[in-house]
Parts: sequence; structure tokens; C-alpha cells
Amino acid sequence: MQQLANGDTLKVVMNVMDENQAYSKSHGLTQEVLCAQAKALGVPIQLASASWTTYEENFISNLQLIKKIHQIDGMVYGDIDIEKHREWEEKVSAAAELEAFLPLWKGSRRELVESMIDAGIKAIIVSCNHELGLDFLGEEISHDLIQKLEEKGVDVCGENGEYHTLVLNCPLFKEEIKVSKGKKVKTENYCFIETSLLQ
Repeated sequence: MQQLANGDTLKVVMNVMDENQAYSKSHGLTQEVLCAQAKALGVPIQLASASWTTYEENFISNLQLIKKIHQIDGMVYGDIDIEKHREWEEKVSAAAELEAFLPLWKGSRRELVESMIDAGIKAIIVSCNHELGLDFLGEEISHDLIQKLEEKGVDVCGENGEYHTLVLNCPLFKEEIKVSKGKKVKTENYCFIETSLLQ
């Protein structure tokens, strides 16, 4: 468990994997990398498994399991201002008799990403849409990158799904996660970069 600045306690993190539990949905991260993040945070991780058709059902069942095992009262989500996302998060949390917390809600997107960088959070882009393309994969979120994203007309937080990141270090981590950046892959709908944990 980890005590947070606002007095809450972080007890567990959760991630949804594909049906074979090989890669995380949307991000394409391996269990090895996700477990390294949890270890750096000093908390356990719950790895759910789902197809897109079973996503909501399995998400709720895993929330119920987490509540039972870890005695939690709520789940934290990182959405900023997309109302349908908040509605879904509140719905699935309520189904597990949990409260949904959205600490970033209605914040300024640019101010949020800039404050993240200034706080020492290190994150790299691990998946993105075709508009950004393969060249942006593996790039670290920085003030320079914000400018490049704005020049392309892309939301700096990737709030609309333009890109997804992997956090390698932050003030809550005991140590930085080291990863190697591998092959870049362009699928029909998205682009991914393979990452593996450096021992």
C-alpha cells in the first residue's frame, strides 16, 4: 500500500489485457512491463482479461474481486472531460459498489500535461493513431513534444485516443523502469511499439 498526498491509500492497480493475457488493451504492453510498474509503486496488480465484447462484464467482475480482496472504497480514473467516459466509469464502479474518482476532471489539458512533465513524470508514447504514425512511437512526453503535437492539431493529452503512454518514472515510483524499444507495428487501426523490460 502507498499513502497518497491527499491522504488516500493506493492499494492496488488494475489493467485489462487481451483474451490471451499477452498484451494490454489499447497500449500493447506485456505483463512483465505492467508488473514492473506495480512493483515500482509497491502495490499488487490485478490483470483482467477480455475481448472488446466482454470488456465491461469482465471489468466489473474484476472490480468486485479487487474490492473483496483489498477492501477498497473507490477506483481512480484519469479522464479529463469526455462525459461518456465518466458515465461509463461511474456505471461500472457503481456495479461493484465502488465510488469513481476522477481527480483530473475539467482540468486544462495543456496545463495538466505540462504539470505532469514538471512534476518529474516520465512517459513515452507506446501506441498512437495513423495521423501521428510510427515516428511518434517511443517519443518521451516533453515540452518540445507538446509543440509538435499542437502543430499537427493533435490533443496534447491524447484524450481522444490519439496516443497512449507508458509511465517509466514518477514521484510515486521507488525506482525508474528501464525498457528497450523494439519493433514498430502499424495495424489496420493503430500503431504500436514493442517494449520489453531491461533487467
